[in-house]
Amino acid sequence: SHIMKSAAVVALAMLESVNAFTAAPALKSTVSRSAVSPSMVFENEINPGPQGYFDPLGLVADGDQEKFDRLRYVEIKHGRICQLGFLHWVLIANGITLPGKISTSENLDFADISNGWAGSLQVPVAGALQILAFVGFLELFVMKDSANGAEPGEFPGDFRNGFIDFGWDSLTPEQQDAKRGIELNNGRAAMMGLLGLCVHEQLGVNPWQPIA
Repeated sequence: SHIMKSAAVVALAMLESVNAFTAAPALKSTVSRSAVSPSMVFENEINPGPQGYFDPLGLVADGDQEKFDRLRYVEIKHGRICQLGFLHWVLIANGITLPGKISTSENLDFADISNGWAGSLQVPVAGALQILAFVGFLELFVMKDSANGAEPGEFPGDFRNGFIDFGWDSLTPEQQDAKRGIELNNGRAAMMGLLGLCVHEQLGVNPWQPIA
């Protein structure tokens, strides 16, 4: 329909607009940690965006590198999940689903599953348990810096696992820092975007506005 076509255009525009948040990452400082105050210790980390280092709650003001790495790891993982979740929401909203049935015993097609929280509640129990088991397997054995016998990652969120590379090692350190900054910003935008979709769903408001 016209609305769905318009929605697709809007969705694609929203995905492309994420790049607007990809400001050049802050250059890594060469100043020693002992020469700066605790609240400025992490200025030399990847801090994309115009605000640079931003810790209003002082979560890592004590200069705890392990805590910073853990929070950055969680942020990257949540960003990746939300990027996939936002894309999934866009596809389902435009009628793009897997073919066939999600449950033969219940005669339920993939196309019968709605979007968002409503859709998650429509998935049969057996299917939900399979999803949970698969996610648990990834979390415990795959999505780890030391999986598959590989050495610990070079940075938080490094899930190459000694296997997946996609030419990363061929990039210069500056290019690697830039791509890490882009991923952080894309993940942050996706987290806000997915939250916005969830809020619209609970309010009963259509988030996709047709283009006149």
